[in-house]
Amino acid sequence: MKRFHDLKTLLAKATPPRSGDQLAGLAAESAEERVLAQTELADVPLRRFLAEPIIPYEEDAVTRLICDSHDAAAFAPVSALTVGEFREFLLADETTGDTLTALAPGITPEMAAAVSKIMRVQDLITVGAKPRVITRFRNTLGLAGRLSTRLQPNHPTDDLRGIAASIVDGLLYANGDAVIGINPATDNVSTVEALLRMLDRVRESLDIPTQTCVLAHITTQMEAMRRGAPVDLVFQSIAGTEAANHAFGISLAMLDEAAQAARERHPGKNVMYFETGQGSALSSNAHHGVDQQTCEARAYAVARRYQPLLVNTVVGFIGPEYLFDGKQIIRAGLEDHFCGKLLGLPMGCDVCYTNHAEADQDDMDVLLTLLGAAGCNYIMGVPGADDIMLHYQSTSFHDALYLRSLLGLKPAPEFDAWLTKMGIAEDGLRLRNTKALPPAFERVLLC
Repeated sequence: MKRFHDLKTLLAKATPPRSGDQLAGLAAESAEERVLAQTELADVPLRRFLAEPIIPYEEDAVTRLICDSHDAAAFAPVSALTVGEFREFLLADETTGDTLTALAPGITPEMAAAVSKIMRVQDLITVGAKPRVITRFRNTLGLAGRLSTRLQPNHPTDDLRGIAASIVDGLLYANGDAVIGINPATDNVSTVEALLRMLDRVRESLDIPTQTCVLAHITTQMEAMRRGAPVDLVFQSIAGTEAANHAFGISLAMLDEAAQAARERHPGKNVMYFETGQGSALSSNAHHGVDQQTCEARAYAVARRYQPLLVNTVVGFIGPEYLFDGKQIIRAGLEDHFCGKLLGLPMGCDVCYTNHAEADQDDMDVLLTLLGAAGCNYIMGVPGADDIMLHYQSTSFHDALYLRSLLGLKPAPEFDAWLTKMGIAEDGLRLRNTKALPPAFERVLLC
């Protein structure tokens, strides 16, 4: 007997506990109700998600994108399954990473979110580790046996020398192969252009096989591009509903225009970088009554449209109003990575929390280690794990070294070779002991 009258309600009630859904009045009222919802969800045919959009087609551009881009041929191998049977299919030894890669265009975000809700942590890790999503710009990201990092040298006043010092520090700890990416303290074209030119000078002077990005609003980056600034990756925060994207000041048409401009500058490369996070739609009252984890998965449909180089969930950044404590953050990070990978995205994670959350660095160590086991493409490298501009806690340069050493992972192959050439590391894992700063790095700081 059905207890929940529609998919939207069923998905919300089946979601593991999180403060955002509770504050929105969407969560199960008891553990018993949650289990009943998860049991009912397991019996839902996957086809139902195609027939019953949780946000009406005519009301939401993201819904239209999900429906119009669905690949029926890719979906065919699992089209007769229920959510519970889909879980068993995903966990089966016979289901390989190549199988999941071929399946990805046929999976909708709601299917991915639904199956994640009836999975244990070990299930999310096991399936997340199967597919390798490989992307390329100046290096190759996502290969098996590799773990990359975004070097995040933010500065509270956008001081160029302070940023350069953090970049040098990060590079000497073998960080920065995914991207060297700055969140500017001020989102104006002149500042962004100055940061872009500085990043390009550093990259060229050291001949670093990586890419750069200034994470300003996409309109600011496009204007900098029109002014001739050296833009590598085009960045934007995205969400899972049209209204939430409108709150970010963006539309699909705007993303289309930016992606086209970036591809013209860098033909044949993956040129987009997207960040997401559970709670973004709810925080702007743009969630349409959909639980925050399902909204998050819908953001991945937006990202998938553009074949990005990088996608990451900034999992604990929005605050305890959405993910209250370390346990909720850990679960959400693994869900996000799983759903993104299942949809064919090159998923990374900003393993992070705000200072007013019930979490600490031990929780982040746990999530970091689990994501390493799950085959996460990249993590953040922040000086001291403490972002002095954004005022939140993330992962440090040293954390990447820990995870690489523990699991036998290396940076992207081109970056790995550069580290050896520059005398920074051996075998992509061991830093060389050196007391003197290499001359090339000294020149960067002096410029």
